[in-house]
Amino acid sequence: MSLGATTRPWRAGVLILLVAGSLGVPSAKAADAREPSAPGNVPAPPATGAVRHLSLAEAERIALQHQPSLAQAQGQTEAAQGRVEQARSGYLPQATITATYQRTTGNYAPRPGALPTVAGVTASTSTSSKTYNLFNAGVAASQLIYDFGQTSDRWRSAEANRDAALLTERAARAQALLNVRRAYFDARSREELVTVAEEGVRNQERHLQQTEGFVRAGIRPDIDLARARTDLANARVQLVDARNNDAVGVATLNQAMGLPAQSRYDLTDHEMPGVAGEDSATGGLAEGAVRARPEVAALVEQARAEDLAVRAARGAFGPSLSATAGATDTGTRIDALVPNWFVGLSVAWPILQGGLTRGVVRETRGILASLTAQAEALRLQVRVEAEQAALAVAAAKANIGAATEALVNARELLRLAERRYETGLGSAIELGDAQLARNTAASQEVSARYSLASARAQLLFALGDR
Repeated sequence: MSLGATTRPWRAGVLILLVAGSLGVPSAKAADAREPSAPGNVPAPPATGAVRHLSLAEAERIALQHQPSLAQAQGQTEAAQGRVEQARSGYLPQATITATYQRTTGNYAPRPGALPTVAGVTASTSTSSKTYNLFNAGVAASQLIYDFGQTSDRWRSAEANRDAALLTERAARAQALLNVRRAYFDARSREELVTVAEEGVRNQERHLQQTEGFVRAGIRPDIDLARARTDLANARVQLVDARNNDAVGVATLNQAMGLPAQSRYDLTDHEMPGVAGEDSATGGLAEGAVRARPEVAALVEQARAEDLAVRAARGAFGPSLSATAGATDTGTRIDALVPNWFVGLSVAWPILQGGLTRGVVRETRGILASLTAQAEALRLQVRVEAEQAALAVAAAKANIGAATEALVNARELLRLAERRYETGLGSAIELGDAQLARNTAASQEVSARYSLASARAQLLFALGDR
């Protein structure tokens, strides 16, 4: 029997033992060999507190309560309501009470053309430092009767701006929900990508142990061991990056919810519920989005407000008519005041303003034209957003099937490559390529699933649903 024939059973026996070790029955020597590599393992990130369960609905509720952008929009709505009350006040009665006390001298001050005598008594031209008490109390009231629509149109314009602010608040609410939904599923996908990276590290560690045994037995060259160590190091780098990205995703989710705390979450929802009509024709969805989006309605209300402001500015070309009334009590002693009262009408007509009213009318016309064009541009944008979101949902659904099939095939490819490498038929390069294909396919499958959730969130926002 030749030397080659006698060595084959020995090499086959070593190969069987090594395969058995790779399948989970390691020898004591293999266990000892793994011990020095422990410091190279990727440590898990430190715990930052108790992990709490967080559903998508709870994340949305927290965002609606704590998101600063919503508080800002609510403050703007409150300010707009205050401007409505200010504009309305011009149509309500105005009354003012005044009371003054003076310690004054009583010297007569002649004026040009004044008579030197009063009732036959010559007015004294001498001066004195003697002082007297002077009390004066009065009330004055007025009521606007007509001003060519200046006050009424300003009031209605303020109401239109208030309605626009309410719609803007709705838009801010929808934007906050979109942000938290996208951040939620982005964090969920990054969490699963950590799992993918951890699985990749475990596989590479198993391949390294297997290759070390093959090299010691002389079945594989040293370059295979160098390749296995390099692949493991790269897998650990990817795991560090995945864990860092996971932490960034959680921080982004906290920001979207309006929370400063860097809490860890157990995200319980894996998918976004389907949107009604997501499989319908994009044209119908686009028309519905134009009608439902609060941003479009807000611009329409702002344009209506400016149209009313134009009419109010034109009213300044005419006079304003008001009813007035008043009463006074005046005297040098508090117990001997002399009463007087009056009622009347007041007409104010600014006949010369240097072009002020004309300039105001021109300005408001320009703002109205700008808002009208802006509303039309937004309608076009909303149509495109709705169509793009619907197409993104359809593409994401198709990608899920393709990515799932690719992952199944990549796992089978890795299994076959491992079997070929164990039996000496495959190379380290073939095994590394199969491992890379498996990791890539797993990452694509995760991205495909959560891309559908993100696309549905975008479609829900594009359609104006809350």
